[in-house]
Amino acid sequence: MKLPISNAQGEVLDVAYHSAEKSDRLLILGHGVTGNKDRPLLIAVAEGLAARGWPCLRISFSGNGESQGRFEDSSITKEIGDLQAVLDAIPDTTRVAYCGHSMGGAVGVLTAVRDERVRVLITLAGMVFTKEFCEREFGEVTPGAGCMWDEETCPLSQAYVDDLHWHGSTLDAAAAMQVPWLLVHGTADDVVFPRDSEAAYEAAPEPKKLVSIGGAGHSFDEATYATVIEEIHAWLDKHL
Repeated sequence: MKLPISNAQGEVLDVAYHSAEKSDRLLILGHGVTGNKDRPLLIAVAEGLAARGWPCLRISFSGNGESQGRFEDSSITKEIGDLQAVLDAIPDTTRVAYCGHSMGGAVGVLTAVRDERVRVLITLAGMVFTKEFCEREFGEVTPGAGCMWDEETCPLSQAYVDDLHWHGSTLDAAAAMQVPWLLVHGTADDVVFPRDSEAAYEAAPEPKKLVSIGGAGHSFDEATYATVIEEIHAWLDKHL
Protein backbone atom coordinates (compact mmCIF):
# COMPACT_ATOMS: atom_id res chain seq x y z
CA MET A 1 0.00 0.00 0.00
CA LYS A 2 1.26 3.44 -0.93
CA LEU A 3 1.35 5.84 2.02
CA PRO A 4 0.52 8.60 2.69
CA ILE A 5 -2.82 8.58 0.85
CA SER A 6 -3.95 11.91 -0.59
CA ASN A 7 -7.25 12.72 -2.28
CA ALA A 8 -7.69 14.71 -5.49
CA GLN A 9 -7.49 17.94 -3.49
CA GLY A 10 -4.09 16.95 -2.09
CA GLU A 11 -5.47 16.38 1.41
CA VAL A 12 -3.79 13.56 3.34
CA LEU A 13 -6.20 10.98 4.74
CA ASP A 14 -5.69 9.49 8.20
CA VAL A 15 -5.76 5.69 8.12
CA ALA A 16 -5.07 2.78 10.46
CA TYR A 17 -4.07 -0.66 9.19
CA HIS A 18 -4.80 -3.95 10.95
CA SER A 19 -2.60 -6.72 9.56
CA ALA A 20 -3.83 -10.30 9.33
CA GLU A 21 -2.99 -13.58 7.62
CA LYS A 22 -5.08 -13.13 4.46
CA SER A 23 -2.54 -10.64 3.11
CA ASP A 24 -4.00 -10.64 -0.41
CA ARG A 25 -7.39 -9.33 0.81
CA LEU A 26 -8.40 -6.08 2.46
CA LEU A 27 -11.53 -4.68 4.08
CA ILE A 28 -11.78 -0.87 4.03
CA LEU A 29 -13.92 0.61 6.82
CA GLY A 30 -15.62 3.99 6.35
CA HIS A 31 -17.51 6.03 8.96
CA GLY A 32 -20.67 8.13 8.92
CA VAL A 33 -21.28 11.88 9.09
CA THR A 34 -19.57 13.58 12.09
CA GLY A 35 -17.58 10.35 12.62
CA ASN A 36 -13.99 9.24 12.00
CA LYS A 37 -11.91 6.09 11.84
CA ASP A 38 -11.69 5.84 15.62
CA ARG A 39 -15.39 5.39 16.34
CA PRO A 40 -15.89 2.35 18.63
CA LEU A 41 -17.88 0.43 16.01
CA LEU A 42 -15.14 0.65 13.40
CA ILE A 43 -12.41 -0.26 15.86
CA ALA A 44 -14.37 -3.25 17.15
CA VAL A 45 -15.14 -4.53 13.66
CA ALA A 46 -11.55 -4.10 12.46
CA GLU A 47 -10.07 -5.81 15.50
CA GLY A 48 -12.61 -8.61 15.41
CA LEU A 49 -12.11 -9.33 11.73
CA ALA A 50 -8.33 -9.05 11.88
CA ALA A 51 -8.42 -11.69 14.62
CA ARG A 52 -10.28 -13.89 12.14
CA GLY A 53 -7.65 -13.37 9.44
CA TRP A 54 -9.00 -10.36 7.52
CA PRO A 55 -6.69 -7.34 7.13
CA CYS A 56 -8.61 -4.10 7.68
CA LEU A 57 -7.99 -0.45 6.89
CA ARG A 58 -9.93 2.15 8.86
CA ILE A 59 -10.11 5.54 7.14
CA SER A 60 -11.18 9.03 8.14
CA PHE A 61 -12.70 10.89 5.22
CA SER A 62 -11.25 14.33 4.47
CA GLY A 63 -12.25 17.01 6.95
CA ASN A 64 -12.95 14.39 9.62
CA GLY A 65 -10.81 13.11 12.48
CA GLU A 66 -7.11 13.65 11.81
CA SER A 67 -7.50 13.78 8.02
CA GLN A 68 -6.69 17.05 6.30
CA GLY A 69 -9.41 19.24 4.82
CA ARG A 70 -12.37 21.23 6.11
CA PHE A 71 -15.38 19.53 7.64
CA GLU A 72 -17.58 22.06 5.82
CA ASP A 73 -16.45 20.56 2.50
CA SER A 74 -17.48 17.03 3.48
CA SER A 75 -20.18 15.42 1.35
CA ILE A 76 -21.08 12.07 -0.14
CA THR A 77 -19.61 13.15 -3.49
CA LYS A 78 -16.30 14.25 -1.98
CA GLU A 79 -16.05 11.10 0.12
CA ILE A 80 -16.52 8.95 -2.99
CA GLY A 81 -13.39 10.67 -4.27
CA ASP A 82 -11.62 9.97 -0.97
CA LEU A 83 -12.50 6.28 -1.21
CA GLN A 84 -11.27 6.09 -4.78
CA ALA A 85 -7.98 7.67 -3.67
CA VAL A 86 -7.67 4.89 -1.08
CA LEU A 87 -8.38 2.28 -3.76
CA ASP A 88 -5.67 3.84 -5.93
CA ALA A 89 -3.14 3.24 -3.15
CA ILE A 90 -3.91 -0.49 -2.86
CA PRO A 91 -2.04 -3.02 -5.07
CA ASP A 92 -4.09 -4.37 -7.97
CA THR A 93 -3.45 -7.92 -6.72
CA THR A 94 -5.41 -7.26 -3.52
CA ARG A 95 -9.03 -8.33 -3.37
CA VAL A 96 -10.90 -5.44 -1.75
CA ALA A 97 -14.16 -5.26 0.21
CA TYR A 98 -15.69 -2.09 1.62
CA CYS A 99 -17.75 -1.69 4.78
CA GLY A 100 -19.46 1.63 5.40
CA HIS A 101 -21.47 2.84 8.37
CA SER A 102 -24.39 5.27 7.93
CA MET A 103 -23.45 7.90 5.31
CA GLY A 104 -20.31 5.89 4.73
CA GLY A 105 -22.65 3.17 3.52
CA ALA A 106 -24.08 5.49 0.87
CA VAL A 107 -20.51 6.32 -0.16
CA GLY A 108 -19.84 2.59 -0.54
CA VAL A 109 -22.94 1.90 -2.61
CA LEU A 110 -22.26 4.76 -5.00
CA THR A 111 -18.61 3.71 -5.32
CA ALA A 112 -19.11 -0.04 -5.67
CA VAL A 113 -21.63 0.38 -8.46
CA ARG A 114 -19.08 2.27 -10.58
CA ASP A 115 -15.68 0.93 -9.44
CA GLU A 116 -14.97 -2.75 -10.06
CA ARG A 117 -12.12 -2.71 -7.56
CA VAL A 118 -14.73 -3.08 -4.80
CA ARG A 119 -15.53 -6.79 -4.98
CA VAL A 120 -17.74 -7.10 -1.89
CA LEU A 121 -19.96 -4.49 -0.18
CA ILE A 122 -21.12 -4.30 3.42
CA THR A 123 -23.31 -1.53 4.81
CA LEU A 124 -24.00 -1.03 8.51
CA ALA A 125 -27.09 1.12 9.11
CA GLY A 126 -26.47 2.40 5.61
CA MET A 127 -28.09 5.66 4.57
CA VAL A 128 -30.30 5.30 1.48
CA PHE A 129 -32.80 8.18 1.46
CA THR A 130 -30.23 10.96 1.62
CA LYS A 131 -32.53 13.91 0.92
CA GLU A 132 -35.08 12.68 3.44
CA PHE A 133 -32.37 12.19 6.06
CA CYS A 134 -31.08 15.72 5.56
CA GLU A 135 -34.53 17.26 5.82
CA ARG A 136 -35.46 15.19 8.87
CA GLU A 137 -32.27 15.74 10.85
CA PHE A 138 -31.20 19.21 9.74
CA GLY A 139 -34.28 20.81 8.18
CA GLU A 140 -34.53 23.39 10.96
CA VAL A 141 -30.79 24.23 10.95
CA THR A 142 -29.56 27.15 8.85
CA PRO A 143 -26.61 26.10 6.66
CA GLY A 144 -23.61 28.29 7.27
CA ALA A 145 -24.90 29.31 10.71
CA GLY A 146 -25.94 26.18 12.60
CA CYS A 147 -24.31 22.86 13.40
CA MET A 148 -25.19 19.19 13.03
CA TRP A 149 -26.86 17.93 16.22
CA ASP A 150 -25.53 21.02 18.06
CA GLU A 151 -21.94 19.79 17.68
CA GLU A 152 -19.84 22.96 17.33
CA THR A 153 -17.08 21.10 15.50
CA CYS A 154 -19.56 19.94 12.84
CA PRO A 155 -21.00 23.02 11.11
CA LEU A 156 -23.80 22.39 8.63
CA SER A 157 -22.71 23.63 5.21
CA GLN A 158 -24.81 24.48 2.19
CA ALA A 159 -22.55 22.21 0.14
CA TYR A 160 -23.46 19.23 2.33
CA VAL A 161 -27.17 19.97 2.17
CA ASP A 162 -27.11 20.48 -1.60
CA ASP A 163 -25.19 17.25 -2.16
CA LEU A 164 -27.59 15.10 -0.11
CA HIS A 165 -30.53 16.68 -1.93
CA TRP A 166 -28.85 16.15 -5.30
CA HIS A 167 -28.29 12.45 -4.67
CA GLY A 168 -31.84 12.04 -3.34
CA SER A 169 -31.39 8.34 -2.63
CA THR A 170 -29.11 5.45 -3.52
CA LEU A 171 -31.88 3.16 -4.77
CA ASP A 172 -30.91 3.38 -8.44
CA ALA A 173 -27.37 2.36 -7.55
CA ALA A 174 -28.73 -0.44 -5.36
CA ALA A 175 -30.72 -1.80 -8.28
CA ALA A 176 -27.61 -1.75 -10.47
CA MET A 177 -25.32 -3.40 -7.91
CA GLN A 178 -23.18 -6.22 -9.30
CA VAL A 179 -21.25 -7.29 -6.22
CA PRO A 180 -22.28 -9.39 -3.19
CA TRP A 181 -23.91 -7.08 -0.65
CA LEU A 182 -24.46 -7.59 3.06
CA LEU A 183 -26.79 -5.10 4.76
CA VAL A 184 -26.89 -4.94 8.57
CA HIS A 185 -29.29 -2.70 10.47
CA GLY A 186 -30.52 -2.35 14.04
CA THR A 187 -34.27 -2.42 14.58
CA ALA A 188 -34.04 0.48 17.07
CA ASP A 189 -32.11 2.83 14.78
CA ASP A 190 -33.71 6.27 15.04
CA VAL A 191 -31.08 8.12 12.94
CA VAL A 192 -31.14 6.11 9.71
CA PHE A 193 -34.35 4.13 9.80
CA PRO A 194 -34.32 0.34 9.19
CA ARG A 195 -36.53 0.86 6.14
CA ASP A 196 -33.51 2.38 4.37
CA SER A 197 -31.75 -0.99 4.36
CA GLU A 198 -35.02 -2.81 3.69
CA ALA A 199 -35.66 -0.70 0.58
CA ALA A 200 -32.09 -1.14 -0.65
CA TYR A 201 -32.31 -4.88 -0.12
CA GLU A 202 -35.53 -5.10 -2.11
CA ALA A 203 -33.98 -3.11 -4.96
CA ALA A 204 -30.69 -5.00 -5.13
CA PRO A 205 -30.08 -8.16 -7.16
CA GLU A 206 -28.59 -11.32 -5.70
CA PRO A 207 -26.29 -12.15 -4.01
CA LYS A 208 -27.51 -10.13 -1.05
CA LYS A 209 -28.37 -10.59 2.60
CA LEU A 210 -30.22 -8.37 5.07
CA VAL A 211 -29.50 -8.87 8.78
CA SER A 212 -31.78 -7.12 11.27
CA ILE A 213 -30.37 -6.95 14.80
CA GLY A 214 -33.12 -6.65 17.39
CA GLY A 215 -32.87 -3.66 19.70
CA ALA A 216 -29.66 -2.28 18.17
CA GLY A 217 -29.36 1.46 17.67
CA HIS A 218 -27.65 3.42 14.92
CA SER A 219 -24.07 2.75 16.03
CA PHE A 220 -24.79 -0.72 17.49
CA ASP A 221 -23.08 -1.39 20.85
CA GLU A 222 -20.82 -3.79 22.69
CA ALA A 223 -23.69 -6.26 23.08
CA THR A 224 -24.20 -6.46 19.31
CA TYR A 225 -20.66 -6.00 17.95
CA ALA A 226 -20.06 -9.76 18.00
CA THR A 227 -23.09 -10.39 15.78
CA VAL A 228 -21.98 -7.70 13.33
CA ILE A 229 -18.46 -9.14 13.19
CA GLU A 230 -19.63 -12.72 12.69
CA GLU A 231 -22.02 -11.74 9.89
CA ILE A 232 -19.29 -9.81 8.08
CA HIS A 233 -16.78 -12.63 8.59
CA ALA A 234 -19.19 -15.18 7.10
CA TRP A 235 -19.96 -12.90 4.14
CA LEU A 236 -16.30 -12.25 3.40
CA ASP A 237 -15.50 -15.95 3.77
CA LYS A 238 -18.11 -16.76 1.18
CA HIS A 239 -17.55 -13.97 -1.33
CA LEU A 240 -14.02 -12.53 -1.00
